[in-house]
Amino acid sequence: MPGADTPGIIATGVLFQMAYQALYRKYRPSTFEEVCSQKAVVETLKNQLKSGHIGHAYLFCGTRGTGKTSVAKIFAKAVNCENPKDGNPCGECPTCRAIANGSAMNVQEIDAASNNGVDNIREIIQDTNFTPAQGKKKVYIIDEVHMLSPGAFNALLKTLEEPPEYVVFILATTEVHKILPTILSRCQRYDFKRIPVDVITDRLSELMGKEGLEAEEKALRYIAKSADGAMRDALSLLDQCLAFHYGEKLTYEMVLDVLGAVDTEVFSGLLRSILKGDVVGCISILNDMVMEGRDLVQLTTDFNWYLRNLLLLKVSDRAEEIIDLSAENLARMREETSLTEEKVIMRYIRILSELTGKLRQTSQKRVMVELTLIKMCIPEMERDEDSLADRVRKLETAIAEGVKIAPAGQASAQAAPAAPAAPVKKAPLPAAVPEEIEQVVKNWGSIVAPVPDPHREGLRNAVVSLGNNGHLLLVYTSEVKYNMIANRPEIVTDAIADYLGKKVEVDFRLEKDRQTAVATYPDLRSLIHVDEIEMEPDDDDGTSDF
Repeated sequence: MPGADTPGIIATGVLFQMAYQALYRKYRPSTFEEVCSQKAVVETLKNQLKSGHIGHAYLFCGTRGTGKTSVAKIFAKAVNCENPKDGNPCGECPTCRAIANGSAMNVQEIDAASNNGVDNIREIIQDTNFTPAQGKKKVYIIDEVHMLSPGAFNALLKTLEEPPEYVVFILATTEVHKILPTILSRCQRYDFKRIPVDVITDRLSELMGKEGLEAEEKALRYIAKSADGAMRDALSLLDQCLAFHYGEKLTYEMVLDVLGAVDTEVFSGLLRSILKGDVVGCISILNDMVMEGRDLVQLTTDFNWYLRNLLLLKVSDRAEEIIDLSAENLARMREETSLTEEKVIMRYIRILSELTGKLRQTSQKRVMVELTLIKMCIPEMERDEDSLADRVRKLETAIAEGVKIAPAGQASAQAAPAAPAAPVKKAPLPAAVPEEIEQVVKNWGSIVAPVPDPHREGLRNAVVSLGNNGHLLLVYTSEVKYNMIANRPEIVTDAIADYLGKKVEVDFRLEKDRQTAVATYPDLRSLIHVDEIEMEPDDDDGTSDF
């Protein structure tokens, strides 16, 4: 005979292992005291049980994994228990055992997501006509009750209002706004709150001890935070991590690896690259995350949460009370608050929020994230107020880095005079400009005015020159603007054709070195009188940053 600790039963030479039970099922609360963070609900229900003032219909509302179904089952056992103790079921009597293993005929749990028709409700109504074969009450637990059809709701109304004295209905829902007012008015409503991160962390640590396993506190805390207030989700995530790293001590890095999440240090580096306008640096960080198998939707969501914390630190001196971060991460984020302004952070949050909605509907997730990072790095691509604040920040940063201020108390005469800038050699003038090109240059502002942003901005910031083949030539030193226009040449050719009524050939050239561009390609707008629309400055400082 195998001992009590033997994990299976030996029969005919074969070892049959006991079926594994998920943590959230294995450690489902069996008494009201084991329910986490729902004190108001639990105490009210216990008082009703102790006083015998039991209602006929209850409505449990709240987000997933907060204990609605668990409390419903405990309540069902308590009203039928043969030996209740202080409002709790004893868990030992035949009725409690039958309810626990699902064999009790007087407690029925119905999933309204898959049993939402009128016929399903009529079966329940017919069953209420029979007294309980075992126990004192017949309890009907209807989960996700908001999924019932309108006809099923109407069929339930009369019975829900005046059921037999031995019948109790417990309705559970995650979307209470979908419940008909006529149903709400017939039920006692109880709202289940999200479970705090600290409570979930403590519970996970307790269960790890019961399982004889080890885990870093930081790892369990990240799982608790990822569960978003749902204990069941936290236990499922812990189960997933333990299965992937079976028999090992669970570390923070292991949790990040299994859940496809990213450490806050990566977000810090990504934010600093964005603030510098370093597109290549941002794309490089993203590429590393993709190669490590990180989920892009999760990456976007977590980065947005990081920016939310940064904004709270920026606007409040007591933000540490509501931000769940280590002292090391808080110190780094405090430093980052001095690098930017509130409006800039709000712009980033808005852009990432828009991206999150789009990512769930596209198959080109990486391209969408890359385009968003480019937009965040280059505020000139947007024209709203938040983008203007970001552009001003970049301009102020550039000025601060380019101007040297003498130390206090030191005479300005002692400072070494700055060497005069070397004169930029201008491009040689063309011998003659074709008539069509001259017309384009003269009316350039009017031609590009109808073009929508950001392409209009890209056209206005180009050097309008003449190619060796006699074609109109648009020259750029910005690779982003060059790609934006050169990949859509029909935008400029159609705009010219709409204005002049004739087709003009257009070429594009990228010249990253500004001095080379100025020395090689003359800007015809400085040689030919252009219209007034073109002379309006596009940027805040009136200059062109082609």
